[in-house]
Order: sequence, then structure tokens, then C-alpha cells
Amino acid sequence: MSDKLTTKIEFLKGVGPQKAELLNKELALFIFEDLLHHFPFRYEDRSQFYRIADLHDGLQLVQIKGKLQPFKQMGQKWSKRLISALKDDSGRIELVWFKGANWIKDKLVPGAEYVVFGKPTKFGSKLNIAHPEIELLTQRKENGGSQLVPVYPTTEKLRKKYLDSKGIIKLTHTLIHNLTETDITETLPSELRANYKLISRLEAYKNIHFPKDNKLLSYALFRLKFEELLYTQLRLLKLKSVRIEQYDGPIFKDTSLLTTFYNDHLPFELTNAQKKVIKEVYRDLCSGKQMNRLLQGDVGSGKTIVAFICMLLAIGHDAQAALIAPTEILAQQHYQGLKKFADALKLRVALLTGSTKAKERKLLLSYLRSGDIHILIGTHALLEERVKFKNLGLAVIDEQHRFGVAQRAKLWNKDQKILPHVLVMTATPIPRTLAMTLYGDLDVSVLDELPAGRKPIKTTHRFDSHRLKVFGFISEQIKLGRQVYVVYPLIEESDKMDYKDLMDGYESICRSFPGVPVSILHGRMKSEDKDFEMQRFVKNETKIMVATTVIEVGVNVPNATVMIIENAERFGLAQLHQLRGRVGRGAEQSYCILMSGVKLSKDGRTRLETLVRTNDGFEIADADLKLRGPGDIEGTQQSGLMDFKIADLAKDGQILSLAREAAKAILEEDETLQLPKYRNLNLELHKKSQGQVEWSRVS
Repeated sequence: MSDKLTTKIEFLKGVGPQKAELLNKELALFIFEDLLHHFPFRYEDRSQFYRIADLHDGLQLVQIKGKLQPFKQMGQKWSKRLISALKDDSGRIELVWFKGANWIKDKLVPGAEYVVFGKPTKFGSKLNIAHPEIELLTQRKENGGSQLVPVYPTTEKLRKKYLDSKGIIKLTHTLIHNLTETDITETLPSELRANYKLISRLEAYKNIHFPKDNKLLSYALFRLKFEELLYTQLRLLKLKSVRIEQYDGPIFKDTSLLTTFYNDHLPFELTNAQKKVIKEVYRDLCSGKQMNRLLQGDVGSGKTIVAFICMLLAIGHDAQAALIAPTEILAQQHYQGLKKFADALKLRVALLTGSTKAKERKLLLSYLRSGDIHILIGTHALLEERVKFKNLGLAVIDEQHRFGVAQRAKLWNKDQKILPHVLVMTATPIPRTLAMTLYGDLDVSVLDELPAGRKPIKTTHRFDSHRLKVFGFISEQIKLGRQVYVVYPLIEESDKMDYKDLMDGYESICRSFPGVPVSILHGRMKSEDKDFEMQRFVKNETKIMVATTVIEVGVNVPNATVMIIENAERFGLAQLHQLRGRVGRGAEQSYCILMSGVKLSKDGRTRLETLVRTNDGFEIADADLKLRGPGDIEGTQQSGLMDFKIADLAKDGQILSLAREAAKAILEEDETLQLPKYRNLNLELHKKSQGQVEWSRVS
């Protein structure tokens, strides 16, 4: 970066100390480089001119040109306004200003030709344009006649100081006009630019701010997005390289324990997807390098049994395994589900949560240190300093996005000489573009096949007016011996939004189904009360579970076949899909009914239609990314990789793939980026990496 770009913003012509202070506070613009990276969020196409005779008030923003007519002042005091008109060969239209009359009369010259931009509005029987943008036609030509006018993010405080979009255009134009190739150092080698048809960095900055046409704008966007994504991929791939080369992990080649379990104790056939993932994990465990693998699997795809089989590979070599879950309910479920398999193999499995009694905890920790416990399952309690393993060989993290990175690191920072292998699992499908960006330094496995005998869940959308029919359907399912979830978005009533209140809903369900035992579950209940209510439902002692989204992750009740989601339009797509996944876990046909009011936003309707149309979690994740953007997708806010200035993961998947391809080729040629042609690229990468937390790293 040149000295010019590090200059404080107050020294740019037209700024000064007062405006600089505002730009610092409102837009975090401190130096010239910050302004250079303050990109337009859209462009107004000024290529088309309307004839005045063709204007009407149904049009939005229009551009016209003609001769400015003489001014006249109308009204008195509070209703004072300055009026002129613009005239072309087809007619005339009034131009109106309600303030700044003296300034306007001083600046504008009647009889001269002007370009006017604004919205035509009908006032009585006449059309007018209030407070139009206006510039001399000759000035437009002098400025190069750009057809695309940038529109910049700004704030109300800045607008009051004439730093609206137009004001920022002036400042940016001053900056760009004075930049040369010595100020904007080229970071990408000419060979790379030629391969991917990238314009120079200087040309990219000029055309992102002041494009001559759409073609040059597209070239600028491609260059800047490619470069931004290239830095991300280089960082991630370098991390992966460091992990593979520098960390020795234990080698787990012996499959005898796994084979015994597979042949004698596995009660069902694994899917082809499960077999494929197990082979991928086995290759990692035999490599002598630390495994760092992300396992994505849609709800009900069988991730837990895959994790258990992977644990057997570690235990077969006298190592221990740990499985950490985000909630006690889920940890207990994993414990109960895996204990029967462990017992069959005479392996000792233990459960450690915040509810574990002190005496039991002390004994458990002693057995863990001696190696008598083969598998430890638990919650955040596993992260405590006093939890020490004799030889932790494999750490499995379920629903990994629920844990902070610092928390995850504690799991294997247990004074071990050799780092454990790591398998992180998620039932929240991650779009490919996000996976490449957030977990680009991990190897990714996907379970994209449901176990045999599972039937796809039938999903329907019903309005509140159909509630009686829905209740009738619930009654039919209960008579068949099935169980039902009814999920509400809130615990307490909100004055601002018309959510269904959980307690009112619970009372309504109790009234509508007299004699039917009903459970209730929400986040504010004590842990023992939650467990009690959940166990009643698991044991089929209650037929209906009224709950908030506390049951979103991991609860497994195969007999539950109906999921009712109240105010479904209030939930995100990923959350709706997770909730739907609580049913469909047995052999019987399951149903998800999305309840909503009649008034739906466009996005709300799209979410519900998407869920009704497909059960494919990855298709849903892609739709969710497009609707909400990457910054809002659950768990990604902590990534540290989402702060893109110009790239958009919802739209730029193809550019991301090209950037990753380029990053791989660069590192294959020069892993340390020491070749002269990569010098500037390395300097820029180092600058961008300073202060970055490597959130994507699991170890």
C-alpha cells in the first residue's frame, strides 16, 4: 500500500477535520484506502433519456434533458417554493424546490441545457419533479458521460453535512482521479491474470467506482471478488498444509474391533453413504497425520453410528474417544443410544454433564485418567480443566456450530503429547460455497442418503383457519398410537409481534384434547424438569409435546410422527428443516404441518413453499443462503471469514471455485510464496491475515 493510501481522510480535498470525524464514526473511513474500499451498493443507469411527453407518475426514476426555464417563487413563509421547468421538443415539466432557493438560483442558469434526474409525481393535473438532481449537459460530457452512476452507503448524520451519495461520489472521484499504478500495487502475477482474464487492480478500482459501461463494471467486479476470495482460499489451504505436514497423529490401522461390531452386533445395514464416509475416515486415521474432518449429514442420515464406528478404530489401539454435544438432552440421548453397542463389546462408556453428582464425577474422572473409560460422552462439562484423559485418540463434536472455537480447543488441549484426531459433525447442511469458505482447511464428508425403511416426511402448509382440520388429523394419529410435537416460537407474549404464546397454546391443546396426556418443554425450565418431561414423552407416557425450539436438535422419538410448527413464517428455513427432522425417525409415515397467518411476506411465503417442495437439506441450505445471506446463517457469524467487502457467497459460488482452483495451483508451485512473482501477493496476504483469528481451524 502506497503512502498516499495511508493518508488520513481529513487531508482529502473536500473533507477537513469535522467531516473526517463524522466519516470515522459513521462509516469507519479513516484513511484514503478505506474510502477506496467503500464500494457502491448499486448503480443507477443513466443511459436512457425519456421524452417529457412520455412521462407519467407510474415511473420511478427518470432522466430527461432540455432547456431550463426562468425561475418563479410561489407561496408564502412555510409553503414557499421555487419553481422552474425543463422544456424539450415534446413538452415541458415543472421542477420544484422547497428549500435552498437562493443557492439554486445562484447555481443554475435559465436558458442553458441541463440533464435532470428524479421521480415524476402528479400534483393536481400537472406532473412535476421535486428536488431533482440536475447538471449542465456540457458538464456531463466533460465528466466522460458515464452511464452508470454509483450509489454509496451513507447515514442521516452524513447527509446533513452534504455527505449523501452524491457527496461521497465527489470525494471518491477526487481520490480515484489522483491515483496511479505506483499507488495501487498490482498483487497478482501477469500469468495468473492472463489465465483468468483479470483486468489490472488499478483499472478494477476505477471501474468499480465509475464504470463507463456494464461490461467494464462486470470486469471490475470479477477482478475484485476473485482477489478477495483468493486470499481466503490461500489462507485456508495454507492452514491445511501446515496441519498435514506438522502434526503427527496416532495411526489406527487395526480394524478387528470394528469388524467384530460390524459382523456380530450392528442391527441394520449401513447405507452406501455411511460406508463411503467410514472409508474416508479410515484413510485419515492410517495416514499418520492428524485427521480434521467435517461430517455433514442431513437430519436422520445416521451420523452417530458412523462416529461410533470411528471411535472403535481408536479404542482398538488402546486410545480413548470423546463425544461432546451442545445440550444435556442430546448428550443423554447419545449415551443411551451408544451404551447398548458399547456393552455388547464390553467397552466402558460414561456420561459427564453439569448434572453429574460430585461423588460420581470424582470417580468418573479417576477412571478416565487411568484409561478404564473407553468413551466419554458429555456437554461443555468435558471442557473443564480437571477432565484429563489417559490417551484421547479421537474427539467427536456434534452440532459443532454450537461451540465457540476457544471452547473446542480446550477439549484436546489436555497436556497430551500427540493431538487427537478430530471429527466435527453437523446436521445443519452447509451450502458448498459456505463449506469451502468456512471449512476450507478441513476435509469434508457428506451423508446424503437416508437409512433403509425411512419414508420421506410429507410437509404441508395450513393457515390458522384450517386449525380444526389439523386438530382432527392429530386425533387420528394419536388413535393410531402415534405421538405429536407442537412447536411455538416464543415463551412469553410479545407486544410487537402476533406470535402464539406457548402457555396459551399449551392450554388450548389441553382443552382440545381432553384426557390426552400432554408434556411441555421450554428453555427456562430447570434441567431436571426438562429431563422429566422429555422422558415422559420418550416413554410414550404423554402423547403431545408442546415445546419451543429447545427440541430442535437431537431429540429422537421414533414413535413421534407429526410435527406442527406454529407461526412457521417466523422461523428461518434451516431451523424449520431441523424441527421437521424430529419426526420421520421410525418406519411409519410422518408429517410436518406448517401453520401460519394469512398475511405472509414474500420471503416468508418463499420459505414455506421451499419446505413443502423438498426434503433435501442441501437444497434448503442453498435457498436459505440466498434469502438471508451468509452472515445470518446459523454458526457462521463466528467464522472470521465472512467479512467480505465485495464478494457475496450467495451469488459468487462460481468465482469462489475459480479462486480455490487458482489458490491450489499457486501453493503447489510455491508453498511459501517466496518466488519473486508472488512477492506482492504474499505481502497483501500477510497484511490481510494480521489480526485474523483462524476460526475455521478445529485444532
